[in-house]
Parts: sequence; structure tokens; C-alpha cells
Amino acid sequence: MTGQSRTLRLDRGQRVEAVCVLGTSLLLPVSGGSPPECKWFSLRQTPNIEIEVLNSNTGEQKVINGEKLWPLSNTTMVEFRMTVPSAETNDGKITFAYYGKGSDAPVDKAGIYLTGIEMSLDVDADRDGQVERNNPQKATWTWGPEGQGAILLVNCDKDSMFSRTVDGGDNIVLSKTDLLDMSKMLLRIKGPEKLPTGYHLLLYISATDAPNLGVFHLHNKVYTHVLGREKLFYKARYTGTSELEFFVEGLHFPDEGFNGLVTIKASLLETQIEGIPETPIFTDVVTFRITPLIITPSILEPIEVYVCSVKDNYLFLKEIKNLVSEAKYKIQICFEYVNRGDRWMQDEMEFGYIQAPHKSFPVVLDSPRDGELKDFPIRELLGPDFGYVTKVAASSEVTSLDSFGNLEVSPPVTVAGKKYPLGRILIGSSFPTSSGRRMTKVVRDFLYAQRVQSPIELFADWLLVGHVDEFMTFVPAPDQKGFRLLLASPATCFRILQEKKHEGHGDVIMLQGLETKRWTVTKVLSTDVIVQENSYVQHCIDWNRDILKRELGLTEEDIIDIPALFRLVNGQAVAFFPNMVNMIVLKKDLGIPKPYGPVIKVTCCLEDYVIEQMKPLDLRCTFIDDVVSYHKKLGEVHCGTNVRRKPFSFKWWQMEEP
Repeated sequence: MTGQSRTLRLDRGQRVEAVCVLGTSLLLPVSGGSPPECKWFSLRQTPNIEIEVLNSNTGEQKVINGEKLWPLSNTTMVEFRMTVPSAETNDGKITFAYYGKGSDAPVDKAGIYLTGIEMSLDVDADRDGQVERNNPQKATWTWGPEGQGAILLVNCDKDSMFSRTVDGGDNIVLSKTDLLDMSKMLLRIKGPEKLPTGYHLLLYISATDAPNLGVFHLHNKVYTHVLGREKLFYKARYTGTSELEFFVEGLHFPDEGFNGLVTIKASLLETQIEGIPETPIFTDVVTFRITPLIITPSILEPIEVYVCSVKDNYLFLKEIKNLVSEAKYKIQICFEYVNRGDRWMQDEMEFGYIQAPHKSFPVVLDSPRDGELKDFPIRELLGPDFGYVTKVAASSEVTSLDSFGNLEVSPPVTVAGKKYPLGRILIGSSFPTSSGRRMTKVVRDFLYAQRVQSPIELFADWLLVGHVDEFMTFVPAPDQKGFRLLLASPATCFRILQEKKHEGHGDVIMLQGLETKRWTVTKVLSTDVIVQENSYVQHCIDWNRDILKRELGLTEEDIIDIPALFRLVNGQAVAFFPNMVNMIVLKKDLGIPKPYGPVIKVTCCLEDYVIEQMKPLDLRCTFIDDVVSYHKKLGEVHCGTNVRRKPFSFKWWQMEEP
């Protein structure tokens, strides 16, 4: 931290030794070293020192025997600085000579011996992947394209098979690849081979920051944990001109009570007498922001699809595998010895990533639902360059709304001039005036604390399961907007059925072969309880429609209504037929629950409607039979699958401050 200054005291007739860090200055009250009767002083310095005399009346200067004399007062100060690092200890010298009134010869003299060193604690503050020298903004952190300040990844992957936990869970480095997940920090020193007696270097952190970061340093061929958790300071060895290399890891994501900012300081300490406390004569400061977890929306390019194999989903699994294969993506199947019969892959976890200028890797966010799939994220995903994080809640607090079918992300949007280049998180909650279910506080707090995807709470408690993916999804679009919002719509479904009845197809059966009750088009339209319940459902969806339009800056042209019907069970809604909006989006390929709607001639009119709506977007529709394996268990295709996607091309730190 350049621009620092400190006061040095000069005693009469004494030789004072001091260390001066380049870029800082020393202030000397000149009268402190002068005899009482002296009114003038002169000074000489070696060429490696710059000097400025302050608070001395230049109009009263005089020259005696070729020496320039300054008038001396109690406020006269000399400010001086070293211009180059010292080659040897005490190779900078200032000599003061004091003159009495009318005296042509000095009454007394005093001297200062200086050792100059360059010292800087350096990080990648300009975010280009390289540790630059002494960036003037390294102690602060600012957002935006011109922002400055270093970034830490959360070291939440597992690079060594011998680790018992994520890499940041211990204080050891088991693999050199672990260092690649950390941010480099350099303590750069330039000066003589050794410092004068009584000086040493100290790196330190606050007790508040200690749980959130770790610092490692190569010592005796071993990377030693020197700062973090219980270690608040580290005495660094001064070895003359050198570059001490440190590796810094983040340990926790931003969260409630932790804004993600951590600070490390390096001080040059001075002690004059053994047993007297040390004092800092120079301090350099660097600030890091720990990367947020960024969750990926459904319009981003897929990397890998995840799905469970359970005893009754063989046909579903076959259709999903075919869809993924034709779309040319990878698939990972979780078999029953891991899933133990839990098929709800979407509910168990959410995929995101973390990113620093030097590196990025995926992270799985494990939900607190802890079903039988709970081991899958740790057992099958956590590994080298694949991170893991979870939020633990009391079991009494966890509801269905804590499953991650209830956690989605919008595509990038601009709302009233404010840009959300990484989209916005969407979570389902209860109606504002009710005391219904909400996502548990630890998860909500965590999502809000990431800041870069400013969450929106929707109304989902009207659903029996209570997940936002039951009434909405996003699909890509080839225009400037880049996406469309798909919303489940009973009103659209009734309109289509009315049209078919008007065309003479009122006797066509819906849910053919799947329901014991015979549901014709006419019967659905004429059953009061279905009409009334879906009027209520449409009202609930419209409430969310208005929120989404307002909070995502959408117009009606950005929304496509997808036909759906619901029924109420104990006052909460479940899908009447497979809910098409609950789909898997694989770029241009959509895997949609087969609705078993009215077959007019040879095709389902509901499928035809959706295909027609997707055609202008150049999206291909594949209808997947999920009735037995998912729909009858209150879920659909999206609930039973999950997709890891490529990161945004936009770098999160380039956002305007969220």
C-alpha cells in the first residue's frame, strides 16, 4: 500500500537506524534533535534519498560556508523517502547540522541511517490471470468491466482420492493439482541480504476472516498451511531480494452474515528493545471476493444428462437415452444400488459452477431433502474439478419446497434498464398473506447471498408438490430475446378442447387406456368440478405470470401458453394428465411428457398444438411416456432428469454492482 507515511524521532547526538519501504515517506520533526539555542539547520543526504523541508520560512534561508541553512521552529518537518532499494544495510544516510544564532559553525550534529526495501503483497487484482506488481486497487474490490480486486474459488472439489472431504475441508495439500484451484499471492521483496536487527515480516488475517480462507506456502518441499481457521498470523522469513509464493483458497460461499470479502495483510514490524511489543512500520493489504455459485438456466448448452434407473422406468429410460443420443449429448445413469429406488433426480440437486480468472469448474448444490438419492452427488459427482456444496437444515424445517424442482433460473434479462446477465433465480414460496410452505431459510439465505442472480419468489404452495417446474420452463429462441417462457395453461387447454368439440370430436377419449374412468372431451368440459378447480389453478398461474412479467421484464409476446389441466387433492393441485411444461430442454431438442390428449385422426391434438408453437423457434419435440413411472407418482420428465450445462460466457465479476 503505497502513499503511507510515518513519523521518525531524532535524538540529539544519536545515530538513528530505520527501514524505509519504497513508495512511503518518513516525517522527521527536526527540532527534536537540536540543542535548545539552535535556530538554523542544514542537511546532507546520499543520492538514494529524496528530501523535502516542510513548515520552514524559505524567505529566511541563508548560506554559510556553502551550506544552505533553513530556519528552525517547533513545527519544522523534513519529509524523506528512499528512491531505490538498498544494496547493503544502512546505505542511505542523512546528516543534520544545527546552528546557533550568529554561529558560523554547527553546534551539534545528528544522523539517520536508512535501509530501503521494496515490499508488496500482490494478487491478480486486474483479473487477467496473472499476478501483477503492486496494483494500486488491490486493497479494494469493485464490480464492473473496469472493476478491480482479486477472486477466490471455493475449494470444494476433491482432487485426491485420499481426501476424506472436499479439498477445503482440511489444512493439507495432497495433490499439486489442488493448488490450481487456489489463487496465487506473492510477497515480493527487494533489498539487502538482511534487515537491521529488530525487523521482520508478518502475514495476518482477522479472526472474522479466518474460517473463510486458507493460505499455503512451500516450506521444506511441503506446502504448509500458514493462515486460516485457527492460524491468524505467519512470520515470513526475510531472505533479501525474493518472491515468496502463497496459495489462497476460499472455504465458504457467500452466505447470511458473510458477504464473500476477505482481506490479507502483510506488515513489516519493528521492535526496538526485546520484550517491548512490535509496531508495524508498513502494511500492505489485498482483498479477495470469494466466487458466488452461479446456477445455469435451461437455455444453456447441455454437457451431460443425469437420470435414474429404477425397477419400473425401463421404457422411460430407453426413451430418454434415445433423445439424448440423437441430440448428441452424454448421459449418466444412476443405478439402483446408488439411488435405492429414489427416481427424482431433479429434486436432489442443482448444477452450477464457480469461476475465477484462472479457472472454472462445475459445482453440484445438494438439496436438504435427503431422499434415498442423497449419496449420489458426493459418491458419483464430487471429484477432481467437480465441486460440491450443501445447506443443512433441521429435518423439521424441510418441506417438499426444498426439493430443487422448486429452483430454476431465468435466462439473462434486462428489467427497467437493469441488466441481469446471468439471469435470476426463481423459487416457489407461499402466497404472501398465508403461512404456507416456504423453502427453508438456510437455502433461501444462501441463494440471496450469491447476489449475482437476484432471486424472485413465486407462489407455488397451491400445488401439492409445490415446485415451480410444475407450471413453467424456459426454452431457447433464435431471435434477439433468446428465449421464451412456457407457462402451463388450463385456459388454453379448455379453448383447444372447445374447438375440438365444436368440430364434432366431443366423444374422443382423453387418457385412453390410462384411467378407469372414461374421460371424453365433452365430459371434461362439462364436469363442473374440473372447470372450477382449473379456474382456480389458472388464477394462481396468472398471479405468477404477472410477477414474472414484472420481475423479468417480459411482454405477452415472450410467453407461450402450454395446455394443461389440474385436479385438487385436499385443496392442492396435481396434474390431471401428464404436464407438458415439465420437460427436459436439450438446446433444440425438447423431451416432453406425452399428454395422452384427444387423438383426432391419427395424432394427439395437444401434441400438435405444442409442436406448432415450437416450430417458429426451430425446436424439435419428442413426447416421452412417463405416465406409470413418473406422472402417477406426481412428477414428470423434468422431475426425473437433471442436466449439467456449460457456463455463461459472461464473467460474473463484470456485472455492474448487483
